[in-house]
Amino acid sequence: MRAFASSGLHGTSTEDIARLAGVSQPYLFRLFGTKRDLFIAAVDRAFTRIEHELAYAADHPLVGLSTDYSPVLAGMGLRYGALLEDHSLFRLQLHAFAACDDPEIRTFVSRRFSDLITLVSERSGVPASGLREFFAQGMLMNVAAALQLDDSTLAWGQICEGVAPAE
Repeated sequence: MRAFASSGLHGTSTEDIARLAGVSQPYLFRLFGTKRDLFIAAVDRAFTRIEHELAYAADHPLVGLSTDYSPVLAGMGLRYGALLEDHSLFRLQLHAFAACDDPEIRTFVSRRFSDLITLVSERSGVPASGLREFFAQGMLMNVAAALQLDDSTLAWGQICEGVAPAE
């Protein structure tokens, strides 16, 4: 996961992966067949970790909020934010989306992302059609984490300083 998170599908060598895993390159291919299969397995592991954390959050909703936001969604958002401390996890997620020019990867990533939407919808009680804001916020959190922005720099005025409006 760390190797693919750093360099993506095409930029990561199987030699590096084997070295990081402490196995030989031929053994790596015996286990996974192709580099694409290994990448898909790593992406699957990342999605599974996210699913487990979101399911945990659904079982432990944040109560007593002074907002109309769903206590389950709030808990899921908080839990996802904590996941972003693992840079390999969100970078691998970004590389998975970037690798979707490959039809097999696109089909896999699309299914796993759809699984997340279904999980959040079913566990929060919010219909899938109403989850756009929640997932949009999650993607913004991914970008902010990749850019190493903190809460103080996430104010749009600070991010956009020096950017002139379009004419």
